[in-house]
Amino acid sequence: SAQLTQSGGGSVQTGGSLTLSCVLAPYIPDGFCMAWFRQVPGKEREAGAVIDTNNRNDYLSSVKGRFIVSTNHAENTLYLRMDSLKPEDTAKYYCAAETRGLSCTVRRRHQLFGNWGQGAQVTVSS
Repeated sequence: SAQLTQSGGGSVQTGGSLTLSCVLAPYIPDGFCMAWFRQVPGKEREAGAVIDTNNRNDYLSSVKGRFIVSTNHAENTLYLRMDSLKPEDTAKYYCAAETRGLSCTVRRRHQLFGNWGQGAQVTVSS
């Protein structure tokens, strides 16, 4: 298992940018799938972006072209760069990681991830 510690988040205006970080301890294991989920009250947690340890990534259609998921293995850190933010991006964002298995796409449900960060609120005002 891995311990995930998030940083980042906050409040921005429409069109602004934020970067979320997630340190995986003690390291990022080979064969892992890592994801950024987001959740608003009353709705299921959804994956916005995923990346595996071969740097294959996948994005929710509504964030594609605006969000970039990346990893820095030397720093054991997962990042989510969010540009051109919209009010509908407002949510609590969580990083997650799990053994990749057969699939590492945004269709992989949150129940299939066993390691989670503590979450960070992102609020985009119009």
